[in-house]
Amino acid sequence: MYRFLGCVAALVMILSAASGQTAPPAKKKSPAARKTSVARKSPVAAKKPATALQKNVAAKRAATPAGNRKKTPAKPAVTWRNRQLQPTQERYKEIQQALAAKGYLQPEQATGTWDQNSAGALKQFQGTQNIDASGKINSLSLIALGLGPRHEDTPPKPQPAAQPDQNR
Repeated sequence: MYRFLGCVAALVMILSAASGQTAPPAKKKSPAARKTSVARKSPVAAKKPATALQKNVAAKRAATPAGNRKKTPAKPAVTWRNRQLQPTQERYKEIQQALAAKGYLQPEQATGTWDQNSAGALKQFQGTQNIDASGKINSLSLIALGLGPRHEDTPPKPQPAAQPDQNR
């Protein structure tokens, strides 16, 4: 079977050479070699003529204004990181109460609405904790306030079984 396929391949190669077809194009030259070979050739010979397809594409691009070209908008990936846009009013109140308990905010200012006083108190707290004092709520600030992630869904750890007395 392999001999038969080898003979067929040889016959095809002989027929293609006899019909005048050329060999496949050679490897492309490296950029450095390309620069030197172009420099030796005349400027007219260096540029290849455009094919009919290339001319049609160029004509269509020239006729269509850049603003009318269709661009497919990138769809934002929905991940767990970008679902919540801002904390709820209850969460703001928790943060404000934690800041008030640490002495950075007046207790009567813990209303649940985030305002300049709350941002200033958070900025002051972040500065004393050596956290980036931006005044914006971030995970490090919440952890330092004692309001880190809640793990209510995790089951309690099982208690180790009582070991029997070995005095018997």
